[in-house]
Amino acid sequence: MPQRTPSKPARPSAFRLRTAAAAAVAAGMGGAMLLGTGVAVADEVSASSLVTASATTNAVAGQAKAQAKAAAAKQAKAASWVHPVARYTLSATFGLGGSMWASKHSGQDFAVPSGTSVAAVHGGTVVKAGPVGAGDGPAYGNAIVIRHADNTYSQYAHLSRIGVRVGQSVATGEHIALSGNTGNSSGPHLHFEIRTTPHYGSAVNPVAFLRTVGVTV
Repeated sequence: MPQRTPSKPARPSAFRLRTAAAAAVAAGMGGAMLLGTGVAVADEVSASSLVTASATTNAVAGQAKAQAKAAAAKQAKAASWVHPVARYTLSATFGLGGSMWASKHSGQDFAVPSGTSVAAVHGGTVVKAGPVGAGDGPAYGNAIVIRHADNTYSQYAHLSRIGVRVGQSVATGEHIALSGNTGNSSGPHLHFEIRTTPHYGSAVNPVAFLRTVGVTV
């Protein structure tokens, strides 16, 4: 009987090999493209989150800065006016009547021992300083008048010693005199006025005025 020769497995054609290789490459590229798209989306989300976080941080920082600025302004305003003496007892008040005064009392009295340091309640320029009320009359004794930037005037009277001269600039809280008992005075104290002019007769309630600038008497 004739013998059969075993048949060999068919080899894949070159066309099929090229097609399979192309498919594999395409699959790989597609995966890479999908992976790249995912990375791009993730990067976009991350960038968006950073922008949002940055905007929130800036808003909080801006608000904190505004609050700090407002607080500083309020503190500066309060610190720009001070008491004329550090420790005192209030005595005769503004508008009080009696035989001690030709009219009504024109200021607020601070009962303090003679020699107590007297301070400028606000920065300004000395426009009056001397005996006989610095020109306002002997009842005031030794006195000082300071003009402030808003054309408000502060007056200090019955002083035992004057420590400033006319034309001198003084700072808020600066020492200007020593309290005393000169002029028409029933005992050691500082007579203090707030005026609308440098002269007698233009006084306003000094306690009420100081309250408007943050100083409680």
